Amino acid sequence: MTESEAYFIVNLVSGIGPVKAKRLRERFGSLDMALLKRESDLRSVEGIGPELASTLASWETSVEVEKERQWVQELGLTVLTFADEAYPASLREIYDPPLVLYIKGKIPETWPRGVAVVGSRETSHYGLETAKKLSYQLGYAGVSVISGLARGIDTAAHLGALAAKGTTWAVLGCGLDKMYPPENDALAAKIVESGGCLISELPLGTSPDKRTFPMRNRLVSGLSFGVLVIEAGRQSGALITARQALEQGRQVFAVPGRIDNPQAQGCHQLIKDGAKLVEGVEDILTELEFLIPKESMMTPRPLPTNLNDEEEKIYAAIELDETPIDSITQKTGLPSGTVSSTLLRLEMKKLVRQLPGKMFVRTS
Repeated sequence: MTESEAYFIVNLVSGIGPVKAKRLRERFGSLDMALLKRESDLRSVEGIGPELASTLASWETSVEVEKERQWVQELGLTVLTFADEAYPASLREIYDPPLVLYIKGKIPETWPRGVAVVGSRETSHYGLETAKKLSYQLGYAGVSVISGLARGIDTAAHLGALAAKGTTWAVLGCGLDKMYPPENDALAAKIVESGGCLISELPLGTSPDKRTFPMRNRLVSGLSFGVLVIEAGRQSGALITARQALEQGRQVFAVPGRIDNPQAQGCHQLIKDGAKLVEGVEDILTELEFLIPKESMMTPRPLPTNLNDEEEKIYAAIELDETPIDSITQKTGLPSGTVSSTLLRLEMKKLVRQLPGKMFVRTS
């Protein structure tokens, strides 16, 4: 038995998480050695009571390992364990790294740390649009957007990153065979199709509950450089993610809201406590430049093909945020009439979109 196989087996034993698994490793040298021990030996490990010791000692009959492996194969999943080289380095750093990751979709070669975008399930139009906009801009800048596929802000974050043709990862609080919420099944498929992935540490067949969501949240923050909170009440699960981010040494960002909006109170409290106030994507990208080299974080998007010289100049002059037409004219040095007619062509090609006030944004 390899150490990787031992992690897979132990993860199927209910009641043994990362902390108890670490104690088993420390006591017996490795998890594969722990699975060879007698029940009496296993009971000597702190936290391993009679029931768990009995299950571990008789794992070949008490744990349905082959059934799980076959299920993984049928669903087209990849399994990474803590013993595998491809396991995300950022998760190795946290206090309680998951023993196993079930993954559907593309596994990044180096797991570049992204930005987690989280918030309330019940949110305002402002919250949804802000989440989409900031996630779009992060995705366009080449920063992976990480969230939990929940209703509200999570959904908006994934949609924004996908609209920018960026990378987004969804961490689920259930087995990958159980989509939650069910209405996001199509979104989950789109994430996989676009080169992102779905991630869970939970064995197949595990349903979501109040225990699994906080577990999920520590992975959302653990995979990131920082956590961006958008619209979260004082009791929101997003604040749990923010606290876990701080414990993991990650940066916390928060978007302010209206003072009479209960869903903004959690963000305001985070800002009072020292979270960085975010008014635009630059507030996040500037902070991340201190943590990683700018050139390794930013992966500029190539210009669309089949553009003439004027279209290329004008498209390149449109920034990540809304760009006024006067700024585009100034940057390109082209006559205003040429700029207006070219912008119209780019709109017809669905490459840019005009906003009120003669402001323009890229759509892809």
